[in-house]
Amino acid sequence: MDRRLTPANAHVAHESLRGIVNAPRYTEGTLKQVVGDSFLLDAPSGNRDRQVLSGDQFNILDGDDHMVFGQSLKDGYVGYLEAWSLGDPQPLTHRVIRRTTHMYREPDFKTPHCRAFHLNSTVQVISQQGKWAEISLPETPMSAPKHGFIPASHLCPIDMFVSDPTSVAEQFLDTPYVWAGNSGFGIDCSGLVQAALLACGIPCPGDSDLQEAALGQNIPEGAPLQRGDILFWKGHVAMVVDAERIIHANAHHMSVAYENTADAIARIEAQGDGPVTSRKRL
Repeated sequence: MDRRLTPANAHVAHESLRGIVNAPRYTEGTLKQVVGDSFLLDAPSGNRDRQVLSGDQFNILDGDDHMVFGQSLKDGYVGYLEAWSLGDPQPLTHRVIRRTTHMYREPDFKTPHCRAFHLNSTVQVISQQGKWAEISLPETPMSAPKHGFIPASHLCPIDMFVSDPTSVAEQFLDTPYVWAGNSGFGIDCSGLVQAALLACGIPCPGDSDLQEAALGQNIPEGAPLQRGDILFWKGHVAMVVDAERIIHANAHHMSVAYENTADAIARIEAQGDGPVTSRKRL
C-alpha cells in the first residue's frame, strides 16, 4: 500500500482500514481546517512531502499539541503536520483566484497586510465593503489576526471554476521552484499541475506518479499535442501550452518557465532522467 495515501502509521489507522492493516487502534479521526499554509512531512521530523493551503480540510488521526498525523481531504495525501496550522472547521464560501493575495487589517491597501493566501485557498467571507471582502478565520494557537480584508476581485464563489488549466498554470510564471510547494511563494512540477486542475474543478493527486496513474487518457503515439495536454517523465510533469511549448516548474530554471517541448524532452533525457513516459489528455 502506498504510504502517501494510506491513513495509518505504527500507532493508529483510520477506521476504514480495520481488517486491512494491523494497528494498535483505529479511529474515524477529528476533522480540522488548515489556517496557515504548512508542509506535510513524511515523518514527525522528516522531509517535505506536499503543501497544504488555508482552508484545506485535514483529518487528524493521532498527535499532540506540537505535531499531528492525518490525511488531507483535498487529495488524500497522508503525513505529519504542525498542530499550530489547524483550527476548527468553519463554513467556506470563496476561493482565491490569484496566484497570491493578502489579507489587510482594514479595507485599505495602505494599511499593513498580515497574512498571505494563494490560488485555491478557501475562506469564509462574512461581508463585503465596496471592493473589499471581509473574512473570518478559525481560532488557532497562531498569534496572527483571525479577521481581515481581501480584495474582492481576488476571490470567487467556492463552487465557481475556470475551464483552461493552462491559463491557470501561466499565472505562476517565474514563481520560484520549491520542492513540494503548492503556493505562489514556491511550487514544484506536480504542485503546478494540481493547482491548475483544482482551479478548474478537476480532482488531482499531489505527486507526478499519482497524477500519471489517475489523470486523462493516453494520447496515441504520433498524434499532435494540444493546449492542456500533460507530459510525464519519471519524477516530472509538464503542461502543454501550444504546438511548440510546455510550461513547468523545474529545477533547471529553478522557477516556473516556458520551454520548447522538443528541447525539454532532449534536455531531460540527456541529464539522465529518461524519456517521456506518458502523454495524457484530460
